[in-house]
Amino acid sequence: MPGLPFRGRRRSGAATPSEETRAIVAGAASAAAAEVDPVPTVVADRTAAAFFDVDNTMMMGASLFWFARGLASRKYLTSRDIARFAWQQAKFRVAGNESAGDMLTIRETALAFVAGREVSEIVDAGEEIYDELMADRIWSGTRNLAQQHLDAGQRVWLVTATPVELARIIAHRLGLTGALGTVSEVVEGRYTGRLVGELMHGEAKAEAVRALAEREGLDLARCTAYSDSANDLPMLSLTGTAIAVNPDTELRAVARSRGWTIRDFRTGRKAARIGVPTVVGAALTGGVVGSAIALRRRRFP
Repeated sequence: MPGLPFRGRRRSGAATPSEETRAIVAGAASAAAAEVDPVPTVVADRTAAAFFDVDNTMMMGASLFWFARGLASRKYLTSRDIARFAWQQAKFRVAGNESAGDMLTIRETALAFVAGREVSEIVDAGEEIYDELMADRIWSGTRNLAQQHLDAGQRVWLVTATPVELARIIAHRLGLTGALGTVSEVVEGRYTGRLVGELMHGEAKAEAVRALAEREGLDLARCTAYSDSANDLPMLSLTGTAIAVNPDTELRAVARSRGWTIRDFRTGRKAARIGVPTVVGAALTGGVVGSAIALRRRRFP
């Protein structure tokens, strides 16, 4: 797969060259895997589009957590797996950033969900899991923002670290154009347990958007990006308009300093003020809080 030029200024703690390469490969793979629906019948602008993060932006909580919970109910995973994953995700969200070790753990856990399974099997399960656990967790306010772009004849893509197969399901159910997600290697219709490049995260999201824009003839200066997390600053900084939705503390501060619009659809004064990670609430309602607390006590006596 041909490499894509890496552009844009980096934040402190920039990725190493090898991480940059994986981000570029992941972005190119995600863009190549993106299914593109026909341009809307009401076409106002073919060069403008919108890009939405999923977790805590379009959906309450982490889509991969709900996917894992659905797989557990189908005996793909154990309750111990879910408790461990919930704690990893909660720590990730509370910290607001990730170390290389954290991302490696999340990546390996995600791959364990599907390794050796047929793609069609996981897609069928994903359709069911969306209906059971995700449909009611879509933020209506964010969904309305996406619809405004569609009504203007603009295309709308989800951009997420969740597997591209699940991302496509969410996009199609919401009537969006398509999705950019993490691409897993597939051989003879089965997942190998390896990723193509890296998780669709951070710089990889920006690379995916850049690659898709080049393929689809989009003018990024006329596009809009939405996210809740400072981890998505590479993507948010890439487009002409950036909007912080349910922002974490760091993104809220950056948005204010840069004059970006902030939209908060959460309830409760505390959540509105500091951006409480909704994945923690997901872990509680998921019935795994006991295991998660026990795990925390063992780690932090």
